[in-house]
Amino acid sequence: MKKKINIRLGVIALIAIITTALGVTLAYYNLFQVQVRNDLKQNAKLLMETEVFQNAYGQADGKTEALNHLSSGNLRITWIDEDGTVLFDNDTDVTGLSNHLDRPEIQQALKFGEGESIRKSDTMNMSTFYYALLLENGTVLRVSTQARTITSVLVSAIPVILVISIFILLVCILLGHFLTRNLMRPIEEVAENLDEPNTTLVYKELEPFADKIRSQHENILAAAKSRQDFTANVSHELKTPITAISGYAELIENQIVDGEAEIHIAKQIRQNSDRLLSLINDIIQLSELDHNELPRKFEQVDLYSIAKDCVEDLRSFADSKSVTLSFDGTAAGITADPTLIREMVDNLVQNAIRYNKENGHVQVFVTIENGHSIISVKDTGIGIPADQLDRVFERFYRVDKSRSRETGGTGLGLAIVKHIAEIHSAEISINSTLGEGTEIVINF
Repeated sequence: MKKKINIRLGVIALIAIITTALGVTLAYYNLFQVQVRNDLKQNAKLLMETEVFQNAYGQADGKTEALNHLSSGNLRITWIDEDGTVLFDNDTDVTGLSNHLDRPEIQQALKFGEGESIRKSDTMNMSTFYYALLLENGTVLRVSTQARTITSVLVSAIPVILVISIFILLVCILLGHFLTRNLMRPIEEVAENLDEPNTTLVYKELEPFADKIRSQHENILAAAKSRQDFTANVSHELKTPITAISGYAELIENQIVDGEAEIHIAKQIRQNSDRLLSLINDIIQLSELDHNELPRKFEQVDLYSIAKDCVEDLRSFADSKSVTLSFDGTAAGITADPTLIREMVDNLVQNAIRYNKENGHVQVFVTIENGHSIISVKDTGIGIPADQLDRVFERFYRVDKSRSRETGGTGLGLAIVKHIAEIHSAEISINSTLGEGTEIVINF
């Protein structure tokens, strides 16, 4: 990053130098042109005020001699008759000069009293500035001088521009090095102190960036801790039924139990095997839900029909727990993965049955409110303490651990429900009273 900043500062400095050099040269050349024109105009008026040309006009034999004493320096003086004939030129023999009536400065002078023009010579890289002034006797006095073109000025200035550019670039590179180092130091300090929220920031502009990085850092740490806890919980939860199965199998192997006890032990082995299978299935399900990149088969489905099928499939399970299961509602269309929605409803209803009281009741209701499809599962079970409502969707969290194992719960059902709801951008709300029951509502 520092290298990129230094390179870009150097490029910016180079562009600034070239632009400034071109701008200054053009500005200088424009001022120079104005000065040359003003000088030509002033010289022409001074020559006119001497009345040398007016007095010499009409003296065919002596007019040239009368004008030869004029000292012009680098100034070329040309005197033209009203018909374009050159009467005098201090730089060239007039006999070899063509008619000047077509010259733009002469035409302007004859029409407006004065005129000027610039003609460039590409071969000599010179520009000739002309100024013509109409005299009282109808003749035209023209003065001119040569100056270098803007191109030749720029070419001659290139060595100076290069020297200045190299010098300024070196200065910019040194300054850029120190500036980038000072600029990056606070950012590096923030990166080194992500775990310290009270770190003072040098730049206010870095506050949203630092807050975002800290938030992501905290989320990563939380996710890592969650994975670590999940691994520990999985190990513990799997160990319990496996230990039980192993122990019961050892009793049978050593022929320690009689015929009736064997039946009891076989039942325990089956129950623990079922629990182990349920745990493995739920863990696999959670693992799949954690991978958001997995394809989802979203389609238009009826929440009412899916919930109704789940309720019918679980009636025998409810009867075995002495729980009454009822269902009501209206058709409610949603765009969802039908397999995941069925899994979600199944977990909600099983949970309500499993943690219910004897002769309890579970009510499943599907409706539409304000254009939103809603499903609620309400039971008359053991309820959840108010201080634990926020934790019931955590993996392996149980309100009553002993009751959960007795009823065959894995502690992952509501965690699966939460994941599926998040995948479908649905909102979950929970209302519970300890000892009276719980209602979970999912709003699509």
